[in-house]
Amino acid sequence: MTVDWGLAEKVANQIANRAPFNDVSYLKGLNESFSGFTSTAEKLVETSTGLKSFSGEARAKVVDRSGWIRANFSSLKRLLKPVMAEDSEMKKASISSRIAALEIGAVLGWMSTRVLGQYDLLVLDNEDLKDQDLVYYVGPNICAIERRYAFDPDGFRLWLAIHELTHRAQFTGVSWMREHYLSLVKNLLQEVQIVTDESEEKNNSQIKLLKDPGSSRLTEFKMSNFFTAMDQKDSVKEIAALMTLLEGHGDVIMSRAGKGHVKNQKRFEKVVSQRRKSASGATKIFQKIIGIEAKLAQYEQGEEFIYAIEELEGMDFLNMVWEHPDNLPKLEEIKDPNLWIARIKRLSNE
Repeated sequence: MTVDWGLAEKVANQIANRAPFNDVSYLKGLNESFSGFTSTAEKLVETSTGLKSFSGEARAKVVDRSGWIRANFSSLKRLLKPVMAEDSEMKKASISSRIAALEIGAVLGWMSTRVLGQYDLLVLDNEDLKDQDLVYYVGPNICAIERRYAFDPDGFRLWLAIHELTHRAQFTGVSWMREHYLSLVKNLLQEVQIVTDESEEKNNSQIKLLKDPGSSRLTEFKMSNFFTAMDQKDSVKEIAALMTLLEGHGDVIMSRAGKGHVKNQKRFEKVVSQRRKSASGATKIFQKIIGIEAKLAQYEQGEEFIYAIEELEGMDFLNMVWEHPDNLPKLEEIKDPNLWIARIKRLSNE
């Protein structure tokens, strides 16, 4: 696998720079603000979930869109390192490396204009730890949504921090979760095969697109054109099921832990939910191409699963999901919680 990372970052930043509130002056005071809200949110999440991080206190970092892009490229490089080609091989595959760069750059560039917060779960022992295990907040996007909807900044920022700290608690408060998730991703990456189309017509169209890396014609290239998923079916299902659980749990705790602490929480929930679903035109097409639509469905399916288990069996039974990887629900069990309940009861009796 080869990626022209320099081109990818250039494409991402070209897209990001078109969005409003890109001036770094908007970030003034946000680091101090989110440092306090992150600390408060961590305590609220621990009280609500019973999950306490084994990695010490959470650290907040407010970034602009370029900073978010840079951080995610760094994480991607770390994650993809085992399957990346050597430099000599990359030169031989310059076209495919640039096509991959265009796709990755377009995806991260677009996402940098939408993401409000993110927990960086990738921690490697041979990397600088001060740049890892961070909770990122994308300042320009937060300022934009606060101004557009006249949100109370303090309430909205605490509410947002609760969601991100819930994800950190999932990965650092459950001893096996991080390694389990990364093992699933690494298994998937080992199965990935670059799909190359050697037809002259295809190559000519790809080269033409490369001449305009900032092009908004996002439908002209798709990840599905370059990766085959025939051997990835089980891996994809496992990752999708896990992320559905974690995203749903994150939204449930976001609502639950914020009660009594976050003013106007219901309004935040309504606006952000509508924002997730409000894509239209080219944006909606792009969401479909990169799979964001499926991710949006994860929030709802995951929430429904959490609430169903709590209603049928109680919170203590639900918390068995954190005891062992074998207890994680499968996709079909998320859609039918009774299947998961029956399986966990069988496992408990063995």
